[in-house]
Amino acid sequence: MAGVAFAAVLLAGGTVGCGGGSGGETPAAAVAKAAENAEGIRSLHYRVTGTVPERGKVEAEASMGTEPAIMKMSMDTAGQGVKGRMEIRFVDKAMYVGGSAIDSGELGGKSWFSADPAVWGRGATDNQSYRVLPTQLEGNPAAQSTMLTAAKKVRRIGSETVNGTRTTHFRGTVTGPDIMAARDAAPDKAGRERQIGNLDQFMTLHIDGTLTVDLWVGDDGHTKQFRMRGDTRATRGGTDGKPLEFVDGDPLDVTFTFLDVNQPVTVEAPPSEDTADLAAAADEVQTG
Repeated sequence: MAGVAFAAVLLAGGTVGCGGGSGGETPAAAVAKAAENAEGIRSLHYRVTGTVPERGKVEAEASMGTEPAIMKMSMDTAGQGVKGRMEIRFVDKAMYVGGSAIDSGELGGKSWFSADPAVWGRGATDNQSYRVLPTQLEGNPAAQSTMLTAAKKVRRIGSETVNGTRTTHFRGTVTGPDIMAARDAAPDKAGRERQIGNLDQFMTLHIDGTLTVDLWVGDDGHTKQFRMRGDTRATRGGTDGKPLEFVDGDPLDVTFTFLDVNQPVTVEAPPSEDTADLAAAADEVQTG
């Protein structure tokens, strides 16, 4: 109920519903190398396109850093039936939401909503964006890009250009049991930890069965783009005495394109006098 209330407060109208690899490497080796390189990403500028469950079409551009954990995103809200863009910032363990898609009548003359504590880029149970972000955009894309290492078979699709860069396109399918098997078979601690992280990221996607992953790797061995597709599961009930049950969710099909890596990223909190408390506004929606 709180999530629905937050969504109702934020948006200005509309609703939110509850072969061989490159350089002679094998595909599996090329994908593993890209995953190792992804672990060195400390900041990332990226673009997101596709469709996500409950929200529909998504188009966003973001920059993030890991030390400290910060993120800023500009997201088009047309998929939610609202014209405009939502600006989202995570900094100092708080979230700030503004932009032309926000219902200015709820802001009381201010420009931003704030909410804390807020967490982005962690695991399945740690993220907290108060339903502002689709669940599938709450994970760290650098970590999500390594999930293809758990596939039982990876195949080379061909050579393609991504954002002006020559890449090799790989594809495979991943399930929860695949990731657990890869974790148990990992030859070292780093490999096990990667698959533990992959399982956590897989859980954030709410995939029902199999996830298809496409990965585009540059000649430098670094990921340039990845795509995730699959059916999802959703929950229903759990309130007003109704039992919680799993039901079929909307399909997921989202592509992340890496635009710049390990460049300085700055995210600033809006002035406190220009922010309104999101929780207080949501309480008014619930009790109004």
